[in-house]
Amino acid sequence: QVQLVESGGGLVQAGDSLRLSCAASGGTFSSYVMGWFRQAPGKEREFVGAINWGASSIRYGDSVKGRFTISRDNPKKSMYLQMNSLKPEDTAVYYCAARVGILRTNVGDYNYWGQGTQVTVSS
Repeated sequence: QVQLVESGGGLVQAGDSLRLSCAASGGTFSSYVMGWFRQAPGKEREFVGAINWGASSIRYGDSVKGRFTISRDNPKKSMYLQMNSLKPEDTAVYYCAARVGILRTNVGDYNYWGQGTQVTVSS
């Protein structure tokens, strides 16, 4: 069973960049599909992006395409989310998640979750 810890959140201004990290422990990291999700106050948790074990398949949510980039470093058991051109509507708690199997984009398809890291973008 894998444990996930996010870091890198903070308060930034619109147009700035931020890089989130997700550190994994336990389990075999390279066997997991890894995903990023976010949840704004009063809204449902939303798919941001996901990456398969070999980074040969990467998908993004429509609202972040062209601005966010996911990557992973299997030896370091880490995944990253590079966020550029941030907008106030990107404000949310960002969660790292993992699943075994093929890449999927639904919240319910992920078995393991981190505690989240807050990202706040001011206008």
